[in-house]
Amino acid sequence: MKLSRSLPKKIAACLLTGAMALPLSYGALPAPQAEAGLENIIGVAIAGAVASQQMEAFIHKYDKTEEGRQELFQQLQQENGVNTDPYLNRRLDTIMANLTAGIGAVDDSIYERPYNYFINNRTEFNAFCTLGHNISVNTGLFNMLTNDDEIAFVIGHEMGHGQKNHPARGMRNGLWTKVAGYATGMRLGQYAAAVYDSTQNTRPQEKEADKLAFEYITHTDYNPGAGAALWQRVLEKSKSQPSALQKFLSDHPSDDSRRDTNAKYLTDYSGDHVTVKDGTVSVNGETFVKPAATGSMSTAERSYFVAGNLAAAFHNGHNKSAASVQGNTVLLGAQPILTCTGNDEAASTLADRLNNIKDKK
Repeated sequence: MKLSRSLPKKIAACLLTGAMALPLSYGALPAPQAEAGLENIIGVAIAGAVASQQMEAFIHKYDKTEEGRQELFQQLQQENGVNTDPYLNRRLDTIMANLTAGIGAVDDSIYERPYNYFINNRTEFNAFCTLGHNISVNTGLFNMLTNDDEIAFVIGHEMGHGQKNHPARGMRNGLWTKVAGYATGMRLGQYAAAVYDSTQNTRPQEKEADKLAFEYITHTDYNPGAGAALWQRVLEKSKSQPSALQKFLSDHPSDDSRRDTNAKYLTDYSGDHVTVKDGTVSVNGETFVKPAATGSMSTAERSYFVAGNLAAAFHNGHNKSAASVQGNTVLLGAQPILTCTGNDEAASTLADRLNNIKDKK
C-alpha cells in the first residue's frame, strides 16, 4: 500500500548532505528573526533554489539512472534486512510478474524501469516504494494477510505510487515545506533535517494509488474484491493487533473509507449490478448471499470476495449464461462465484437464487 513511504536513513542523510551543500555554511547564515522581513525572504529564496537544484540532481540519480537506483536498492536492503524465505519469495515473484503484466496492459511505461523488490525483516504490516521503482514488502504483511489477492492489492498500490512518481513528488513537497519554515523562524539546518520526515504521500496520492491498484487488479486473475476485503480485514485486526498497525493507521486515510471506496469501485465495475452491505451481497438490489465466516476470514471480509467474483462475471459478460454448480462451487457462466463451506447455504440453492435475480433490472 506504500503503506509507508520513505527513504532509508542513510540515503536521507546523503540527501541532506548533498541538498544542503550551499555556498554559505550554516554558521554564515544569520539566525532568522520572528518576523519575516525582506532580507529573510530573499535568503530563503536563494537557499531554497540552491537546495532544490541539489535535490533535483539527487532525484535524477536515484530515480532515473540505473546505477543510482541499484545503489538505493542495496541501501534499502542494508537498512531493512532481507528475508530469504523461499516460499515467501516465490509468492512475491509470482505476484510481481502478474502485476507487471496487468499494469503493462494500461501503462507500458512500466517496462522502461522494471521494479526492484525484496521482502524485508520488519514485522509491521506495511510495504513501501521509493525512488527508482524500488519496492520492499514487510514480512509482517504476509503474517497479516492470508491470501495473495490481498497482498497483490497492497503491492499494486505501491506500484501505483511508483508509476505516478509519488516518491519524488513527496520529496519535492517536503523540501519546500521546510524552506517556508525558515522564513518564520526555523534555521536552515533544522528544515534540512526535517525534509526526510516530510516525504510521506498525501491523502490524494494514497487515494490515487488505491484507485490504480483496483484498475491494475482488474487486468490480472486476482479478485477485484480484494481491495475492499483487505481494508475490512485491517479494520478487524486493528482491534486485536493494534501494535502491528499503529504506524500504518496513523498516516493513511481511514480504513472504513478505503473499504467503502473500493466497494464502490466494485459496484461500478459490475455495471451497478452488485452491491455489498454489512456482509450481505446483493445482485440487482436483491439479496444473494451472506457468506459464512471461515477459520481465516470473517463474513464481512469474505463477502467482498464473493462480490468481486460477481462483479467480474457481470463485467465480462458471464451473466448472460446460467448459474450452475460444480461440486460445492457456484459458477456464473465460466466465472466461479464462491465455494460453499459447511456453514453456507447449499450451492444449488444459491445457484437457483442467482438465476432468479441476475437478469432483473
